[in-house]
Amino acid sequence: MNPRVARGFRLQWEEAQGCHVLLYPEGMVKLNRSAGEILTRCTGTATVAEIVADLEAAFGATGLAGDVERFLEMARQQRWVELA
Repeated sequence: MNPRVARGFRLQWEEAQGCHVLLYPEGMVKLNRSAGEILTRCTGTATVAEIVADLEAAFGATGLAGDVERFLEMARQQRWVELA
């Protein structure tokens, strides 16, 4: 399972907002830092386990798998991500 930002959505850093945003034809979703960090790693080439490992290494944390998996499930239900 390699998640990627779904077609029809564009993830970008929005300087004016000071955060990542998810743009789509009908509007914009302002993301918190955690969501932005997860979605920037959803390129379709990395598995969920690889995304978790990268986040844990980047932030010196452990035990992030459950949080990342829950976020990705919510993002999938919102159609923000799809599986590559």
